[in-house]
Amino acid sequence: MKIFFTFLFYILFQVGYAQSADQYFEKIRNNEAELTAFFAQMPKGGDLHHHYSGSIYAEPLIAHAITEDFFLNTQTMAVSQEKQTGTDWVLFSTLQKNGELDIYKQKIIQKWSVKDYNNVDYPSDKLFFESFMKFETATKNNFGAGLLELKNRAIKENVSYIETQLSTIPCSINTSELTKYNLHLRKMMVAKNEKAVMQSLDSLYTIFIQKDAKKYATDFNVNFVAKLHKDLKIDDNQFTMRYQNFVLRFMEPVDLFKNLVVAFMSADSSPLMAGVNIVSPEDGETSMKDYGLHMLMFKYCHSRFPKVKYAMHAGELTLGMVRPEELTWHINAAVYTAGANRIGHGVDMAYEEKSYDLMRYMAKNSIPIEINLTSNEFILKVKENRHPILLYKEFGVPIVISTDDAGILRTNMTEQYVLLAKRYKTITYTDIKQFVYNSINFSFIQDPTVKKQVVQDLQNRFETFENNFKN
Repeated sequence: MKIFFTFLFYILFQVGYAQSADQYFEKIRNNEAELTAFFAQMPKGGDLHHHYSGSIYAEPLIAHAITEDFFLNTQTMAVSQEKQTGTDWVLFSTLQKNGELDIYKQKIIQKWSVKDYNNVDYPSDKLFFESFMKFETATKNNFGAGLLELKNRAIKENVSYIETQLSTIPCSINTSELTKYNLHLRKMMVAKNEKAVMQSLDSLYTIFIQKDAKKYATDFNVNFVAKLHKDLKIDDNQFTMRYQNFVLRFMEPVDLFKNLVVAFMSADSSPLMAGVNIVSPEDGETSMKDYGLHMLMFKYCHSRFPKVKYAMHAGELTLGMVRPEELTWHINAAVYTAGANRIGHGVDMAYEEKSYDLMRYMAKNSIPIEINLTSNEFILKVKENRHPILLYKEFGVPIVISTDDAGILRTNMTEQYVLLAKRYKTITYTDIKQFVYNSINFSFIQDPTVKKQVVQDLQNRFETFENNFKN
């Protein structure tokens, strides 16, 4: 009998151990400190919705500005390499000499990020998007230090892959003589004449080819991205990074299309350039006016470069930001018209026309949704049950968890999973583990051997992590 109970205890122990990570997670999911410790150690795979410039914390940018002795605008907290007009621009060395540097450091961080944010004083979305221009000078010619900061932080918090939106391509093709196309393209969109739009884009594409667009893409790939990536030894047995080109929504159509063509060329000809994206506030005047046109531009470029993957910011809107009818079609257009491979944010899904059919289509065609909980809460004031994450899960849309702009938002990947566990009790450890695997399986890593290695590394990490609960 003693032998029987010993054997039974052994069997029960083994069954319990097989589920122990699951069981421990459920035990601690209402305790934020315990969740933080749990997720800090859990492998988190990849961060797929990631802006390079918004992910660098303010402190190293300030240190760089001090080292270079930039000018600081003591009213706006913007920095510049050269003194601008006005009396508010002061050298950092002058602030240090006057004993004011530490005071201004704190003020700068508050303007360059959400630190100590008081939502009574200033609209959160304005603070967020205006931050980029204030520290832009501090990020230029400092990409190496920034990439290493991102890599080192990722390794420390068990993130093994980042797919960052690094930079617009410095394409200096003069398009001033082509501005007539701006009016024509917009007129054709109002007339719903897609054929005429595509014909105009075809004419522009031919012109850009003649103006050596390919040369700009190659120069960006070889002399900027590949050189940085190699010199910094970004990829190793702990970490992998790939890059997305992006275009800016607020640009005039011809300029945006020029950059988009070069971005697609870049992604088509370099294994390091994982894909293409479109950024900037979705509710901006030009963004809203030209949204449908932008979708056709992506559709056109896809016809030229069918192998290039692209994610799209779509549905980063909520009730009150725009007219209600504008909430009904952006994700639809990104999926059905533009043919996006991943959707970033997708917060307005509940308002989208025929949202159930749209999510079924996304699930059937494996089009993931990139969920950014901290970002959506701060910029859109959407959180908890207002957020559509459980709606996506209900319809089987693949989910990936991302940070968006961790530097400005003063967050990290660990916090995203803590929020996920605290807010959504029906999401299990098994679900979370699947989200982590999704972040690698739906990444735009081009080389199948590299992707296989990253997946295998993730499997090894989970095995080690779950073995921690054995005792």
